[in-house]
Amino acid sequence: MATDVKKKRGLPVPLLEGLLPVGKGRVPAEVIAGLTLAALAIPEVMGYTKIAGMPVVTGLYTILVPLALFAVLGSSRHLVVGADSATAAIMFAALTPLAAAGSPQYVALAGMLAIIAGACLLLARILRLGFLANFLSRTVLIGFLTGVGIQVACGQLAGMFGYAKAGKGAVAEFLNWIGDLGQTSITTLAVSAVVLAVMVLGGRLVKRVPWALIAVVGAIVASAALSLSAHGVSMIGTVPGGLPHLGWPSIPADDYAKLATAALSIFVVILAQSAATSRAYAAKFEDDFDENVDLVGLGVANLGAGLTGTFVVNGSPTKTAMVDDAGGRSQLAQLVTVAIVLVVLVLLTKPLSYLPEAVLASVVFLIAIKLIDVAGLRTVLRRRPVEFGVALATTAIVVGLGVEQGIVLAILLSIVAHLRHSYTPYDRLLVRVEHKMWKSLPLESGAQARPGLLIYRFGASLYYANASRFADEVRRLLKEATEPVRWFCLAGETMDDLDFTGSTVLARVLAAMTKEGITFVACDIQKPVLKELERDGLLETIGATHIFGDTDDVIRAYKSQVLGEAPNA
Repeated sequence: MATDVKKKRGLPVPLLEGLLPVGKGRVPAEVIAGLTLAALAIPEVMGYTKIAGMPVVTGLYTILVPLALFAVLGSSRHLVVGADSATAAIMFAALTPLAAAGSPQYVALAGMLAIIAGACLLLARILRLGFLANFLSRTVLIGFLTGVGIQVACGQLAGMFGYAKAGKGAVAEFLNWIGDLGQTSITTLAVSAVVLAVMVLGGRLVKRVPWALIAVVGAIVASAALSLSAHGVSMIGTVPGGLPHLGWPSIPADDYAKLATAALSIFVVILAQSAATSRAYAAKFEDDFDENVDLVGLGVANLGAGLTGTFVVNGSPTKTAMVDDAGGRSQLAQLVTVAIVLVVLVLLTKPLSYLPEAVLASVVFLIAIKLIDVAGLRTVLRRRPVEFGVALATTAIVVGLGVEQGIVLAILLSIVAHLRHSYTPYDRLLVRVEHKMWKSLPLESGAQARPGLLIYRFGASLYYANASRFADEVRRLLKEATEPVRWFCLAGETMDDLDFTGSTVLARVLAAMTKEGITFVACDIQKPVLKELERDGLLETIGATHIFGDTDDVIRAYKSQVLGEAPNA
Protein backbone atom coordinates (compact mmCIF):
# COMPACT_ATOMS: atom_id res chain seq x y z
CA MET A 1 0.00 0.00 0.00
CA ALA A 2 2.83 2.39 0.88
CA THR A 3 4.43 1.69 -2.48
CA ASP A 4 1.20 2.60 -4.26
CA VAL A 5 1.05 5.91 -2.40
CA LYS A 6 4.63 6.68 -3.37
CA LYS A 7 3.96 5.97 -7.03
CA LYS A 8 0.79 8.03 -7.10
CA ARG A 9 2.57 11.03 -5.68
CA GLY A 10 5.53 10.58 -8.04
CA LEU A 11 8.01 10.77 -5.19
CA PRO A 12 11.66 10.15 -6.16
CA VAL A 13 12.41 8.57 -2.76
CA PRO A 14 10.20 6.63 -0.35
CA LEU A 15 8.34 8.98 1.98
CA LEU A 16 5.57 8.45 4.51
CA GLU A 17 5.50 4.68 3.97
CA GLY A 18 5.04 4.15 7.69
CA LEU A 19 2.31 6.78 7.89
CA LEU A 20 0.00 6.47 4.89
CA PRO A 21 -2.72 5.50 4.49
CA VAL A 22 -4.52 6.45 7.70
CA GLY A 23 -8.28 6.03 7.75
CA LYS A 24 -10.30 8.82 9.34
CA GLY A 25 -11.69 6.36 11.83
CA ARG A 26 -8.16 5.55 13.02
CA VAL A 27 -7.16 9.14 13.85
CA PRO A 28 -8.59 9.27 17.42
CA ALA A 29 -6.85 6.02 18.33
CA GLU A 30 -3.56 7.28 16.86
CA VAL A 31 -3.84 10.54 18.83
CA ILE A 32 -4.47 8.63 22.07
CA ALA A 33 -1.52 6.35 21.32
CA GLY A 34 0.67 9.41 20.69
CA LEU A 35 -0.44 10.99 23.97
CA THR A 36 0.28 7.75 25.80
CA LEU A 37 3.71 7.37 24.21
CA ALA A 38 4.58 10.93 25.17
CA ALA A 39 3.47 10.38 28.75
CA LEU A 40 5.50 7.17 29.06
CA ALA A 41 8.47 7.89 26.84
CA ILE A 42 9.27 11.35 28.22
CA PRO A 43 10.22 10.08 31.68
CA GLU A 44 11.75 6.92 30.20
CA VAL A 45 14.17 8.73 27.88
CA MET A 46 15.14 11.05 30.69
CA GLY A 47 16.03 7.94 32.66
CA TYR A 48 18.20 6.72 29.81
CA THR A 49 20.27 9.90 30.05
CA LYS A 50 21.65 8.55 33.32
CA ILE A 51 22.86 5.45 31.51
CA ALA A 52 24.30 7.58 28.71
CA GLY A 53 25.94 10.16 30.99
CA MET A 54 24.08 12.99 29.24
CA PRO A 55 22.13 16.02 30.55
CA VAL A 56 18.50 15.17 31.35
CA VAL A 57 16.99 17.45 28.69
CA THR A 58 18.85 15.61 25.91
CA GLY A 59 16.59 12.64 26.58
CA LEU A 60 13.63 14.72 25.38
CA TYR A 61 15.61 15.71 22.32
CA THR A 62 15.87 12.03 21.29
CA ILE A 63 12.09 11.91 20.72
CA LEU A 64 11.82 15.23 18.92
CA VAL A 65 13.72 15.63 15.65
CA PRO A 66 14.91 11.98 15.33
CA LEU A 67 11.42 10.60 15.89
CA ALA A 68 9.92 12.98 13.33
CA LEU A 69 12.58 12.15 10.74
CA PHE A 70 12.01 8.40 11.03
CA ALA A 71 8.23 8.85 10.87
CA VAL A 72 8.66 10.58 7.50
CA LEU A 73 11.46 8.47 6.02
CA GLY A 74 11.01 5.04 7.60
CA SER A 75 9.03 2.10 6.27
CA SER A 76 7.78 0.42 9.44
CA ARG A 77 4.33 1.54 10.60
CA HIS A 78 5.12 0.51 14.18
CA LEU A 79 8.80 1.08 15.02
CA VAL A 80 9.47 3.93 17.47
CA VAL A 81 12.96 5.41 17.63
CA GLY A 82 14.48 7.05 20.67
CA ALA A 83 17.04 6.58 23.40
CA ASP A 84 17.85 2.93 24.13
CA SER A 85 19.59 1.29 27.06
CA ALA A 86 21.92 -0.90 24.96
CA THR A 87 23.28 1.86 22.73
CA ALA A 88 23.41 4.29 25.68
CA ALA A 89 25.57 1.84 27.62
CA ILE A 90 27.94 1.32 24.67
CA MET A 91 28.23 5.08 24.24
CA PHE A 92 28.96 5.68 27.94
CA ALA A 93 31.74 3.06 27.96
CA ALA A 94 33.32 4.58 24.85
CA LEU A 95 33.13 8.26 25.83
CA THR A 96 34.00 8.33 29.52
CA PRO A 97 37.73 7.82 28.81
CA LEU A 98 37.61 10.85 26.49
CA ALA A 99 35.61 13.41 28.52
CA ALA A 100 33.74 13.90 31.78
CA ALA A 101 30.14 12.66 31.62
CA GLY A 102 27.69 15.50 31.08
CA SER A 103 30.37 18.02 30.10
CA PRO A 104 30.08 20.09 26.89
CA GLN A 105 32.91 18.07 25.34
CA TYR A 106 31.15 14.84 26.27
CA VAL A 107 27.92 16.08 24.65
CA ALA A 108 29.84 17.01 21.49
CA LEU A 109 31.43 13.54 21.36
CA ALA A 110 28.01 11.94 21.82
CA GLY A 111 26.62 14.01 18.95
CA MET A 112 29.48 13.07 16.65
CA LEU A 113 29.09 9.41 17.59
CA ALA A 114 25.43 9.61 16.53
CA ILE A 115 26.43 11.23 13.22
CA ILE A 116 29.02 8.52 12.48
CA ALA A 117 26.53 5.79 13.37
CA GLY A 118 23.97 7.45 11.08
CA ALA A 119 26.49 7.56 8.26
CA CYS A 120 27.15 3.83 8.74
CA LEU A 121 23.41 3.14 8.50
CA LEU A 122 23.12 5.14 5.27
CA LEU A 123 26.13 3.28 3.86
CA ALA A 124 24.40 0.03 4.78
CA ARG A 125 21.40 1.22 2.78
CA ILE A 126 23.60 1.87 -0.25
CA LEU A 127 25.05 -1.64 0.11
CA ARG A 128 21.53 -3.03 0.66
CA LEU A 129 22.41 -4.72 3.94
CA GLY A 130 18.80 -4.59 5.09
CA PHE A 131 18.51 -8.23 3.99
CA LEU A 132 20.28 -9.19 7.23
CA ALA A 133 16.91 -8.80 8.95
CA ASN A 134 15.67 -11.78 6.93
CA PHE A 135 17.97 -14.02 8.94
CA LEU A 136 15.93 -13.36 12.07
CA SER A 137 13.30 -16.10 12.17
CA ARG A 138 9.97 -15.74 13.97
CA THR A 139 11.12 -18.25 16.58
CA VAL A 140 14.27 -16.26 17.31
CA LEU A 141 12.28 -13.01 17.44
CA ILE A 142 10.01 -14.44 20.13
CA GLY A 143 13.05 -15.40 22.19
CA PHE A 144 14.76 -12.07 21.56
CA LEU A 145 11.84 -9.87 22.62
CA THR A 146 11.16 -12.11 25.61
CA GLY A 147 14.76 -11.68 26.71
CA VAL A 148 14.54 -7.90 26.26
CA GLY A 149 11.38 -7.88 28.37
CA ILE A 150 13.00 -9.83 31.20
CA GLN A 151 16.14 -7.69 31.09
CA VAL A 152 14.25 -4.39 31.16
CA ALA A 153 11.87 -5.59 33.89
CA CYS A 154 14.73 -6.65 36.16
CA GLY A 155 16.31 -3.22 35.74
CA GLN A 156 13.17 -1.49 37.11
CA LEU A 157 12.68 -3.49 40.31
CA ALA A 158 14.99 -1.46 42.54
CA GLY A 159 13.45 1.84 41.41
CA MET A 160 9.95 0.54 42.15
CA PHE A 161 11.02 -0.28 45.73
CA GLY A 162 12.80 3.01 46.29
CA TYR A 163 16.48 2.16 46.40
CA ALA A 164 19.41 2.44 44.03
CA LYS A 165 19.84 -0.17 41.31
CA ALA A 166 22.96 -2.28 41.77
CA GLY A 167 24.73 -4.74 39.51
CA LYS A 168 25.32 -5.03 35.78
CA GLY A 169 22.99 -7.22 33.80
CA ALA A 170 19.55 -8.65 34.48
CA VAL A 171 20.70 -11.52 36.73
CA ALA A 172 22.88 -9.31 38.93
CA GLU A 173 20.17 -6.64 39.16
CA PHE A 174 17.58 -9.23 40.18
CA LEU A 175 19.81 -10.83 42.83
CA ASN A 176 20.82 -7.44 44.26
CA TRP A 177 17.17 -6.37 44.36
CA ILE A 178 16.39 -9.39 46.53
CA GLY A 179 19.40 -8.76 48.74
CA ASP A 180 18.49 -5.10 49.27
CA LEU A 181 14.80 -5.56 50.13
CA GLY A 182 15.53 -4.28 53.61
CA GLN A 183 16.16 -0.83 52.12
CA THR A 184 12.63 -0.62 50.69
CA SER A 185 10.89 2.75 50.94
CA ILE A 186 7.28 1.95 51.90
CA THR A 187 6.02 5.23 50.44
CA THR A 188 7.82 4.63 47.14
CA LEU A 189 6.52 1.07 47.00
CA ALA A 190 3.00 2.37 47.60
CA VAL A 191 3.35 4.79 44.69
CA SER A 192 4.51 1.94 42.45
CA ALA A 193 1.65 -0.29 43.58
CA VAL A 194 -0.95 2.41 42.87
CA VAL A 195 0.46 3.07 39.40
CA LEU A 196 0.49 -0.65 38.55
CA ALA A 197 -3.04 -1.10 39.93
CA VAL A 198 -4.40 1.81 37.88
CA MET A 199 -2.81 0.52 34.68
CA VAL A 200 -3.57 -3.19 35.15
CA LEU A 201 -7.03 -3.05 36.70
CA GLY A 202 -8.12 -0.06 34.64
CA GLY A 203 -6.98 -1.78 31.47
CA ARG A 204 -9.09 -4.81 32.30
CA LEU A 205 -12.18 -2.75 33.08
CA VAL A 206 -12.14 -0.29 30.15
CA LYS A 207 -9.48 -1.09 27.57
CA ARG A 208 -9.88 1.99 25.38
CA VAL A 209 -9.02 4.46 28.17
CA PRO A 210 -5.31 5.52 28.23
CA TRP A 211 -4.73 4.39 31.81
CA ALA A 212 -0.97 4.82 31.59
CA LEU A 213 -1.45 8.49 30.74
CA ILE A 214 -3.89 8.88 33.63
CA ALA A 215 -1.42 7.20 36.00
CA VAL A 216 1.44 9.50 35.01
CA VAL A 217 -0.60 12.72 35.19
CA GLY A 218 -2.20 11.60 38.45
CA ALA A 219 1.19 10.86 39.95
CA ILE A 220 2.48 14.32 39.07
CA VAL A 221 -0.57 15.97 40.64
CA ALA A 222 -0.40 13.80 43.79
CA SER A 223 3.34 14.37 44.11
CA ALA A 224 2.93 18.14 44.03
CA ALA A 225 -0.12 18.15 46.34
CA LEU A 226 1.22 15.70 48.94
CA SER A 227 4.89 16.73 48.82
CA LEU A 228 5.93 13.11 48.25
CA SER A 229 9.59 14.12 48.01
CA ALA A 230 9.45 15.03 51.71
CA HIS A 231 8.44 11.41 52.43
CA GLY A 232 11.46 9.86 50.79
CA VAL A 233 10.10 9.47 47.25
CA SER A 234 12.75 10.34 44.66
CA MET A 235 11.78 12.74 41.89
CA ILE A 236 13.14 13.09 38.36
CA GLY A 237 14.28 16.60 39.21
CA THR A 238 14.49 19.89 37.34
CA VAL A 239 14.26 19.68 33.55
CA PRO A 240 15.41 22.80 31.69
CA GLY A 241 13.10 24.01 28.91
CA GLY A 242 13.78 25.28 25.41
CA LEU A 243 14.44 23.80 21.98
CA PRO A 244 17.69 22.11 20.92
CA HIS A 245 20.24 24.12 18.98
CA LEU A 246 21.17 22.99 15.48
CA GLY A 247 24.92 22.73 14.93
CA TRP A 248 27.86 20.53 13.99
CA PRO A 249 29.50 19.04 17.11
CA SER A 250 33.11 20.15 17.41
CA ILE A 251 35.56 17.51 18.63
CA PRO A 252 39.37 17.12 18.42
CA ALA A 253 40.56 15.53 15.18
CA ASP A 254 42.25 12.70 17.09
CA ASP A 255 38.93 11.61 18.61
CA TYR A 256 37.33 10.60 15.30
CA ALA A 257 39.34 7.39 15.10
CA LYS A 258 38.60 6.67 18.77
CA LEU A 259 34.87 6.78 18.04
CA ALA A 260 35.05 4.34 15.13
CA THR A 261 34.85 1.11 17.13
CA ALA A 262 31.98 2.35 19.28
CA ALA A 263 30.13 3.62 16.18
CA LEU A 264 30.48 0.21 14.52
CA SER A 265 29.17 -1.56 17.62
CA ILE A 266 26.23 0.83 17.86
CA PHE A 267 25.54 0.40 14.14
CA VAL A 268 25.30 -3.38 14.55
CA VAL A 269 22.95 -3.03 17.55
CA ILE A 270 20.71 -0.52 15.74
CA LEU A 271 20.61 -2.57 12.55
CA ALA A 272 19.76 -5.83 14.29
CA GLN A 273 17.53 -4.60 17.14
CA SER A 274 15.52 -2.23 14.96
CA ALA A 275 15.07 -4.85 12.27
CA ALA A 276 14.09 -7.44 14.88
CA THR A 277 11.47 -5.13 16.38
CA SER A 278 10.10 -3.99 13.01
CA ARG A 279 9.86 -7.58 11.78
CA ALA A 280 8.15 -8.76 14.96
CA TYR A 281 5.38 -6.15 14.71
CA ALA A 282 5.06 -6.45 10.94
CA ALA A 283 4.47 -10.17 11.45
CA LYS A 284 1.99 -9.49 14.25
CA PHE A 285 -0.16 -7.19 12.11
CA GLU A 286 0.68 -8.75 8.73
CA ASP A 287 2.11 -5.45 7.49
CA ASP A 288 4.82 -4.97 4.87
CA PHE A 289 8.01 -3.11 5.62
CA ASP A 290 11.28 -2.56 3.78
CA GLU A 291 14.46 -3.04 5.83
CA ASN A 292 16.46 -0.85 3.44
CA VAL A 293 13.98 2.03 3.68
CA ASP A 294 14.13 1.72 7.46
CA LEU A 295 17.92 2.06 7.24
CA VAL A 296 17.44 5.47 5.61
CA GLY A 297 15.02 6.52 8.34
CA LEU A 298 17.31 5.31 11.12
CA GLY A 299 20.40 6.84 9.49
CA VAL A 300 18.84 10.27 9.02
CA ALA A 301 17.30 10.10 12.51
CA ASN A 302 20.77 9.65 13.98
CA LEU A 303 22.16 12.46 11.86
CA GLY A 304 19.35 14.63 13.23
CA ALA A 305 20.21 13.52 16.77
CA GLY A 306 23.85 14.46 16.35
CA LEU A 307 23.03 17.85 14.86
CA THR A 308 20.54 18.74 17.62
CA GLY A 309 22.79 18.09 20.59
CA THR A 310 21.55 14.70 21.70
CA PHE A 311 22.81 11.12 21.51
CA VAL A 312 22.32 8.04 19.36
CA VAL A 313 18.79 6.73 18.81
CA ASN A 314 17.63 3.23 18.08
CA GLY A 315 14.49 1.30 17.26
CA SER A 316 13.06 0.70 20.72
CA PRO A 317 11.16 -2.52 21.61
CA THR A 318 9.69 -0.94 24.75
CA LYS A 319 8.48 2.27 23.09
CA THR A 320 7.11 0.29 20.16
CA ALA A 321 5.25 -1.87 22.67
CA MET A 322 3.89 1.26 24.34
CA VAL A 323 2.31 2.46 21.09
CA ASP A 324 1.02 -1.01 20.27
CA ASP A 325 -0.52 -1.39 23.71
CA ALA A 326 -2.20 2.03 23.36
CA GLY A 327 -3.72 1.10 19.99
CA GLY A 328 -1.37 2.95 17.62
CA ARG A 329 -1.01 1.36 14.18
CA SER A 330 0.98 3.92 12.19
CA GLN A 331 3.63 6.62 12.49
CA LEU A 332 0.87 9.19 13.03
CA ALA A 333 1.03 8.28 16.72
CA GLN A 334 4.75 9.11 16.74
CA LEU A 335 4.14 12.48 15.07
CA VAL A 336 1.55 13.27 17.75
CA THR A 337 4.24 12.46 20.33
CA VAL A 338 6.67 14.84 18.59
CA ALA A 339 4.11 17.65 18.79
CA ILE A 340 3.55 17.00 22.50
CA VAL A 341 7.28 16.89 23.26
CA LEU A 342 7.64 20.21 21.43
CA VAL A 343 4.99 21.76 23.68
CA VAL A 344 6.56 20.21 26.79
CA LEU A 345 10.00 21.58 25.95
CA VAL A 346 8.64 25.08 25.40
CA LEU A 347 6.02 25.31 28.15
CA LEU A 348 5.74 22.34 30.49
CA THR A 349 9.10 21.15 31.75
CA LYS A 350 8.43 22.42 35.29
CA PRO A 351 5.59 19.93 36.10
CA LEU A 352 7.87 17.05 35.08
CA SER A 353 10.08 17.78 38.06
CA TYR A 354 7.26 16.43 40.30
CA LEU A 355 7.21 13.04 38.59
CA PRO A 356 8.40 10.29 40.97
CA GLU A 357 11.08 8.01 39.58
CA ALA A 358 9.05 5.06 40.85
CA VAL A 359 6.29 5.94 38.37
CA LEU A 360 8.77 5.71 35.52
CA ALA A 361 10.06 2.38 36.83
CA SER A 362 6.54 0.96 37.22
CA VAL A 363 5.41 1.98 33.76
CA VAL A 364 8.50 0.59 32.05
CA PHE A 365 8.25 -2.59 34.16
CA LEU A 366 4.70 -3.26 33.00
CA ILE A 367 5.57 -2.63 29.36
CA ALA A 368 8.54 -4.97 29.68
CA ILE A 369 6.37 -7.71 31.16
CA LYS A 370 4.13 -7.53 28.10
CA LEU A 371 7.16 -8.16 25.87
CA ILE A 372 7.59 -11.57 27.53
CA ASP A 373 5.74 -13.78 25.05
CA VAL A 374 4.83 -16.81 27.16
CA ALA A 375 1.99 -17.76 24.82
CA GLY A 376 4.31 -17.62 21.82
CA LEU A 377 6.90 -19.78 23.57
CA ARG A 378 4.25 -22.34 24.48
CA THR A 379 3.08 -22.48 20.88
CA VAL A 380 6.60 -23.03 19.60
CA LEU A 381 7.21 -25.71 22.25
CA ARG A 382 4.05 -27.56 21.24
CA ARG A 383 4.58 -27.34 17.49
CA ARG A 384 8.38 -27.20 17.06
CA PRO A 385 10.26 -28.44 20.16
CA VAL A 386 13.67 -28.03 18.51
CA GLU A 387 12.95 -24.41 17.59
CA PHE A 388 11.74 -23.81 21.14
CA GLY A 389 15.28 -24.62 22.25
CA VAL A 390 16.57 -21.96 19.85
CA ALA A 391 14.12 -19.38 21.23
CA LEU A 392 15.03 -20.27 24.81
CA ALA A 393 18.75 -20.01 24.07
CA THR A 394 18.22 -16.54 22.57
CA THR A 395 16.27 -15.45 25.65
CA ALA A 396 18.97 -16.80 27.97
CA ILE A 397 21.78 -14.99 26.14
CA VAL A 398 19.89 -11.67 26.15
CA VAL A 399 19.18 -12.00 29.88
CA GLY A 400 22.56 -13.38 30.88
CA LEU A 401 24.95 -11.47 28.63
CA GLY A 402 23.02 -8.56 27.12
CA VAL A 403 21.02 -7.39 24.13
CA GLU A 404 24.07 -7.03 21.86
CA GLN A 405 25.18 -10.61 22.41
CA GLY A 406 21.59 -11.80 22.11
CA ILE A 407 21.25 -10.11 18.74
CA VAL A 408 24.45 -11.71 17.44
CA LEU A 409 23.27 -15.10 18.68
CA ALA A 410 19.83 -14.54 17.15
CA ILE A 411 21.36 -13.89 13.73
CA LEU A 412 23.73 -16.85 14.02
CA LEU A 413 20.99 -19.24 15.15
CA SER A 414 18.70 -18.10 12.36
CA ILE A 415 21.47 -18.65 9.79
CA VAL A 416 22.20 -22.09 11.24
CA ALA A 417 18.49 -22.94 11.10
CA HIS A 418 18.37 -21.80 7.47
CA LEU A 419 21.45 -23.86 6.57
CA ARG A 420 19.99 -26.85 8.37
CA HIS A 421 16.80 -26.69 6.33
CA SER A 422 18.57 -26.12 3.03
CA TYR A 423 21.16 -28.81 3.80
CA THR A 424 18.38 -31.35 4.27
CA PRO A 425 15.87 -30.32 1.57
CA TYR A 426 12.63 -32.14 0.94
CA ASP A 427 13.80 -34.21 -2.03
CA ARG A 428 11.26 -36.46 -3.74
CA LEU A 429 10.63 -38.69 -6.75
CA LEU A 430 7.76 -37.68 -9.05
CA VAL A 431 5.42 -40.21 -10.62
CA ARG A 432 2.14 -40.09 -12.55
CA VAL A 433 -0.91 -41.67 -10.97
CA GLU A 434 -4.47 -42.08 -12.18
CA HIS A 435 -6.23 -39.16 -13.85
CA LYS A 436 -2.75 -38.00 -14.93
CA MET A 437 -2.06 -36.39 -11.55
CA TRP A 438 1.51 -36.08 -10.31
CA LYS A 439 2.48 -37.43 -6.92
CA SER A 440 5.73 -37.07 -4.98
CA LEU A 441 7.18 -40.14 -3.23
CA PRO A 442 10.13 -40.66 -0.87
CA LEU A 443 13.51 -41.36 -2.45
CA GLU A 444 13.55 -44.70 -0.66
CA SER A 445 10.65 -45.86 -2.84
CA GLY A 446 12.85 -45.78 -5.95
CA ALA A 447 9.66 -45.04 -7.92
CA GLN A 448 10.12 -44.49 -11.65
CA ALA A 449 7.79 -42.26 -13.65
CA ARG A 450 8.11 -44.71 -16.55
CA PRO A 451 10.27 -47.83 -16.80
CA GLY A 452 13.81 -46.48 -16.93
CA LEU A 453 12.84 -42.85 -16.18
CA LEU A 454 13.58 -41.25 -12.81
CA ILE A 455 12.24 -37.76 -12.15
CA TYR A 456 14.09 -36.36 -9.12
CA ARG A 457 12.96 -33.10 -7.52
CA PHE A 458 15.70 -31.41 -5.49
CA GLY A 459 14.02 -29.28 -2.81
CA ALA A 460 16.45 -26.35 -2.50
CA SER A 461 19.05 -24.26 -4.29
CA LEU A 462 22.14 -26.32 -5.12
CA TYR A 463 25.08 -24.79 -3.27
CA TYR A 464 28.17 -25.64 -1.26
CA ALA A 465 26.34 -26.89 1.85
CA ASN A 466 24.13 -29.46 0.13
CA ALA A 467 26.02 -30.26 -3.09
CA SER A 468 27.58 -33.44 -1.67
CA ARG A 469 24.15 -34.55 -0.45
CA PHE A 470 22.80 -34.03 -3.96
CA ALA A 471 25.57 -36.17 -5.47
CA ASP A 472 25.11 -38.93 -2.86
CA GLU A 473 21.35 -39.09 -3.43
CA VAL A 474 21.72 -39.27 -7.21
CA ARG A 475 24.37 -41.98 -6.90
CA ARG A 476 22.19 -44.03 -4.55
CA LEU A 477 19.11 -43.67 -6.76
CA LEU A 478 21.00 -44.95 -9.78
CA LYS A 479 22.67 -47.77 -7.86
CA GLU A 480 19.50 -49.04 -6.16
CA ALA A 481 17.14 -48.65 -9.13
CA THR A 482 14.91 -51.69 -9.60
CA GLU A 483 15.17 -51.24 -13.37
CA PRO A 484 18.19 -49.77 -15.18
CA VAL A 485 17.82 -46.00 -15.52
CA ARG A 486 17.94 -44.71 -19.09
CA TRP A 487 16.87 -41.10 -18.44
CA PHE A 488 17.49 -39.17 -15.24
CA CYS A 489 15.43 -35.97 -14.96
CA LEU A 490 16.20 -33.18 -12.52
CA ALA A 491 13.01 -31.25 -11.69
CA GLY A 492 14.24 -27.83 -10.62
CA GLU A 493 11.15 -25.81 -9.76
CA THR A 494 12.42 -25.25 -6.21
CA MET A 495 16.01 -24.44 -7.26
CA ASP A 496 16.61 -20.69 -7.25
CA ASP A 497 20.40 -20.67 -7.40
CA LEU A 498 23.42 -22.70 -8.41
CA ASP A 499 26.73 -21.63 -6.88
CA PHE A 500 30.27 -22.55 -7.99
CA THR A 501 30.47 -25.64 -5.78
CA GLY A 502 27.03 -26.82 -6.86
CA SER A 503 27.96 -26.33 -10.51
CA THR A 504 31.19 -28.30 -10.09
CA VAL A 505 29.39 -31.20 -8.41
CA LEU A 506 26.67 -31.19 -11.06
CA ALA A 507 29.36 -31.40 -13.76
CA ARG A 508 30.81 -34.48 -12.05
CA VAL A 509 27.35 -36.06 -11.85
CA LEU A 510 26.81 -35.40 -15.58
CA ALA A 511 30.17 -36.96 -16.43
CA ALA A 512 29.39 -40.05 -14.36
CA MET A 513 25.99 -40.48 -16.06
CA THR A 514 27.50 -40.08 -19.51
CA LYS A 515 30.03 -42.77 -18.67
CA GLU A 516 27.19 -45.10 -17.61
CA GLY A 517 25.16 -44.37 -20.75
CA ILE A 518 22.44 -42.50 -18.84
CA THR A 519 20.84 -39.43 -20.41
CA PHE A 520 20.53 -36.42 -18.09
CA VAL A 521 17.55 -34.14 -18.71
CA ALA A 522 16.00 -31.31 -16.72
CA CYS A 523 12.66 -29.54 -16.43
CA ASP A 524 11.10 -26.59 -14.61
CA ILE A 525 14.49 -24.86 -14.48
CA GLN A 526 14.30 -21.26 -13.27
CA LYS A 527 15.75 -18.53 -15.50
CA PRO A 528 18.54 -17.53 -13.08
CA VAL A 529 19.67 -21.18 -12.89
CA LEU A 530 19.54 -21.47 -16.70
CA LYS A 531 21.85 -18.48 -16.97
CA GLU A 532 24.25 -20.04 -14.48
CA LEU A 533 24.20 -23.35 -16.39
CA GLU A 534 24.96 -21.49 -19.61
CA ARG A 535 27.76 -19.43 -18.01
CA ASP A 536 29.39 -22.57 -16.61
CA GLY A 537 29.14 -24.49 -19.90
CA LEU A 538 26.77 -27.06 -18.44
CA LEU A 539 23.86 -26.11 -20.70
CA GLU A 540 25.93 -27.19 -23.69
CA THR A 541 26.91 -30.42 -21.92
CA ILE A 542 23.29 -31.26 -21.14
CA GLY A 543 22.03 -30.15 -24.53
CA ALA A 544 19.34 -27.57 -25.17
CA THR A 545 17.01 -30.30 -26.45
CA HIS A 546 17.20 -31.99 -23.05
CA ILE A 547 15.84 -28.97 -21.17
CA PHE A 548 12.05 -29.29 -20.91
CA GLY A 549 9.30 -27.00 -19.72
CA ASP A 550 7.67 -29.39 -17.27
CA THR A 551 7.34 -33.04 -16.30
CA ASP A 552 4.59 -33.67 -18.89
CA ASP A 553 7.02 -32.61 -21.63
CA VAL A 554 9.59 -35.03 -20.24
CA ILE A 555 7.11 -37.92 -20.31
CA ARG A 556 6.13 -37.20 -23.91
CA ALA A 557 9.75 -36.96 -25.04
CA TYR A 558 10.72 -40.14 -23.22
CA LYS A 559 7.85 -42.07 -24.77
CA SER A 560 8.75 -40.85 -28.24
CA GLN A 561 12.56 -41.00 -28.12
CA VAL A 562 13.19 -44.00 -25.86
CA LEU A 563 10.11 -46.21 -25.76
CA GLY A 564 9.13 -45.55 -29.37
CA GLU A 565 5.53 -44.87 -28.39
CA ALA A 566 3.22 -42.16 -29.56
CA PRO A 567 3.62 -39.17 -27.21
CA ASN A 568 -0.04 -39.22 -26.21
CA ALA A 569 -0.29 -42.98 -25.82
